[in-house]
Amino acid sequence: MAQHYSGGMLAIYPDGPACAGCKSAQPLDFEFSYAYQPIVDVHRCSIYAHEALVRGVAGEPAPTVLSRITEANRYQFDQACRVKAIHMATQLALDTMLSINFMPNAIYRPEVCIQSTLAAAKECGFPIDRIIFETTEGERVNDGKWLCEILREYKKIGFLTAIDDFGAGFAGLNLLADFHPDILKLDMDLIRNVNQSKARQAIVRGITRICEELDIRIIAEGVETVEEAAFLADTGIALMQGYLFSKPLFEDSGKFDPAFCLA
Repeated sequence: MAQHYSGGMLAIYPDGPACAGCKSAQPLDFEFSYAYQPIVDVHRCSIYAHEALVRGVAGEPAPTVLSRITEANRYQFDQACRVKAIHMATQLALDTMLSINFMPNAIYRPEVCIQSTLAAAKECGFPIDRIIFETTEGERVNDGKWLCEILREYKKIGFLTAIDDFGAGFAGLNLLADFHPDILKLDMDLIRNVNQSKARQAIVRGITRICEELDIRIIAEGVETVEEAAFLADTGIALMQGYLFSKPLFEDSGKFDPAFCLA
């Protein structure tokens, strides 16, 4: 499968049988870029991963880009996002895990639609076992079993998998019962003021125990205060992401401030 990549544009030209999305793929008629937000390990005092978050070419917020996605270009956009995230991470010399959001509704056949990602990783020398695939924030997935099928295929290839926004929308216990991801990301609404809410604390502790039994790592999203971080760390959650540590940095990876290390 040959591909042409230029900035935010990607065209795929299949050499053989492929799904309908590949056959109809055309270059996007707009470009985009990325901001990278670190995911911090507060126990190891280091950055565990960076999440690639789509932005406009001048740093405009994600909705300015996502508003241009249609049913006609969803597949092309999803493919271009993967390739650009890997290319830019390589340019930034990221030596951490790289978390890439993907659109389950844009995937026709997981084993075919992943080929451009594998090609980009090979071209850049970026190890696939350092790539985490997580569902795109806010994308509604009506078929949880289809999402599980996609994630199983990615896990079989060697990628890490993550269920994003756990506790919100479709990302609940039923999905977790059908598939055991490598990582579960707790929804930021569950994390907000968790240190002051007995109900939130009980839920977080319960999910933590479940994940320990299933050998799933937890990332707490949307951590904004030292008090939230301290409660989470005491509960056994080491991986955190949020404005307390760093906002998403446009075309940059940022540095870790050891002041946020927790014993």
